[in-house]
Amino acid sequence: MVALILGLLCGADTDSWQTSEQAYLKNITQLTSEFVRAGEGYFSPDAKNIIFQAEEKESGNPFYQIFTMDLANKKSVRVSPGIGKTTCSYFSPDGKKILFASSHLDPKSKEYYGEEYKLRDEEKKAGKRRTYKWDFDPAMEIFEANPDGSGMKRLTDSPGYDAEASYSPDGKSIVFCSNRSGAENLELYIMDSDGKNVRKLTNAPGCYNGGPFFSPDSKRIIFRTDRKKKDNLQIHVIDVDGKNDRTLAENLAWVQWCPFWYTDSKHILFAAADHSTMMRPNYDLYWMNVDSGKQQRITFAPGADILPVFTKDGKKMMWTSTRDGRSPAQLYIADFTPPQNP
Repeated sequence: MVALILGLLCGADTDSWQTSEQAYLKNITQLTSEFVRAGEGYFSPDAKNIIFQAEEKESGNPFYQIFTMDLANKKSVRVSPGIGKTTCSYFSPDGKKILFASSHLDPKSKEYYGEEYKLRDEEKKAGKRRTYKWDFDPAMEIFEANPDGSGMKRLTDSPGYDAEASYSPDGKSIVFCSNRSGAENLELYIMDSDGKNVRKLTNAPGCYNGGPFFSPDSKRIIFRTDRKKKDNLQIHVIDVDGKNDRTLAENLAWVQWCPFWYTDSKHILFAAADHSTMMRPNYDLYWMNVDSGKQQRITFAPGADILPVFTKDGKKMMWTSTRDGRSPAQLYIADFTPPQNP
């Protein structure tokens, strides 16, 4: 549904883009390499571990599963069941629990493996890449588990898609995306951390509202939505009580998505690309002051840079990237210096 394309930036000069990034990113290191593809990583509260989604090699499952990695030894461990699809993992603020969405309870989950491999074969023969499209699998439910994957507990149990969950800073609440009110109504909801007391946050029927995160000061939630133009994501911010829902730097010629808060609760980092031309759009990361709307471009690589996150102290950034525009998406980490002006 939501077309989010990872592509090439034609004519990029290697030396110039690396130089442009040095003001903000230093000691860039690739974290994952043993997977077919990997991405959407999040730090543990102590920044010693990360949790992320990745496709295992030779597993027979072409869809993402959830893994944790010890950053000291770079050892990865799968913490999801290994069946079906998973997405959107997250650590609790005390580091004692993890969240992720999974379709492993769907009795038909394995039937989709063959379909995906067939599409990949056709894609390879044609020499073309498919436009990325998230399917909002109705079998997706949100689960809680211990950091090693044990003690898994189902938190949602409703018809339709439940995913894209993250904790509030105090760990008492979870914000997530669901279409429990209708297939085309992908709204944001907040529930208690045990899955109870679900209440609706957004009200934009017929649209997608997803990818939500609480601000570090617990006052606002940042998210993405296509309410102004179908599949053309823009960034919104809303108060935790559902008031003051507004667009940030709206530009319907661009797709702007995957926002994440900086530690000061005043700035975000997000991915954006110009979709107004016939050229394949390339996503880069942009820094934004949420109140003034001022922006600063952070990445300049010829490949796609998306899904940025920070450590709790804001000193390190992790993101998903193809970097050279030819390699599969993997996770990268760097020392982060925020822009001084915006």
